[in-house]
Amino acid sequence: MNHFLTEEQEMIRDLTRKIAEEVIKPVRAELDEKGEFPHEVMKELAAADLLRVFIPEEYGGIGGGVLEMSLVSEELSRVCAGVATTHSANLLAATPIKLFGTDEQKEKYLRPIADGTKYAAFGLTEQNAGSDAGGIRTTAVEDGDHYVINGTKQFISNGEVAEIYSIIVNTDPNRGPRGMSAIIIEKGTPGFEFGKEENKMGIRASKTTELIFNDCRVPKENLLGKPGQGFIVAMRTFDNTRPGVGAQAVGIAQGAFDESVAYAKERIQFGKPITSFQGIQFMIADMAMQIEAARTLVYASARTIDGGDKSSGHSAMAKCFASDVAMKVTTDAVQIMGGYGYMKDYPVEKFMRDAKITQIYEGTNQIQRNVIALEVIKNI
Repeated sequence: MNHFLTEEQEMIRDLTRKIAEEVIKPVRAELDEKGEFPHEVMKELAAADLLRVFIPEEYGGIGGGVLEMSLVSEELSRVCAGVATTHSANLLAATPIKLFGTDEQKEKYLRPIADGTKYAAFGLTEQNAGSDAGGIRTTAVEDGDHYVINGTKQFISNGEVAEIYSIIVNTDPNRGPRGMSAIIIEKGTPGFEFGKEENKMGIRASKTTELIFNDCRVPKENLLGKPGQGFIVAMRTFDNTRPGVGAQAVGIAQGAFDESVAYAKERIQFGKPITSFQGIQFMIADMAMQIEAARTLVYASARTIDGGDKSSGHSAMAKCFASDVAMKVTTDAVQIMGGYGYMKDYPVEKFMRDAKITQIYEGTNQIQRNVIALEVIKNI
């Protein structure tokens, strides 16, 4: 379908697709099997200015919006969602700085993210705080001109490889969500260490690590926004980044769809290609419709955000619908390919494993449905 992209948006999409096909595809199986961080791939993406896409021009970026970032995420995920997650984790961490940071914070932290000289990570999730973002127990206690931070963050993408961290902490435990704050922490700060590296089902090229804070002293000047704004910072961040998860899901679904249809055209059973059988044709038709519907919703949501709309509902819709489509399409892709689809010799089993996380991170799809329903009820 024609989504009426601008010439610059088409250029970003085509460049990302070229790098994905030529640089990422030859190594994706090895990265997945070994769970290796894609250092060389990230260098290529940085050299192509694809880490600058979502950074404002005044801080070394290209000045793209949610739509441009979604295009990059979709094309990377069409080949390897692990690499796409590594790339998108920078966006997730940069977004609160972009939205709430001072000019000095933006200059100091966004520029190296744009250059690709420093990776970034966002830390909200804890053992008892995930879908319930208000359940954060990591504390930040004022001590002179510093905050002293104690606690552990869990399941953090880019974990140990990042150098800039946007972290949600609790500065006033008595106020619930109103007592949360956001703060920037740099790698190497005394009292900041790394814990367990997770061994994951999918997106295995993305490093996922615990962050541990033991009396970690961080200057107050690193606070993002005002004390008590942390919950708002987190929710506004997700409103801007959830369409990117939707785009990732669309890319995963498209990659699996392409592989399975190409296989079905070559697979001969009962003397003819299996694409001639109505049962397979119906599956292909449903997969194609679902992908196009998901892509259209993601692009429309991204354009709405770029136009200044701050509603959470459409972001939740894009993420929720697209990730459900990714899970359905990748499952059907494996089914079309039968036993071969289940084997690691073909990439569709990887697409299926990668798809599952899109229904979980940045808010489970059950939470997305809560957000959507509340928006609908509020506006009727």
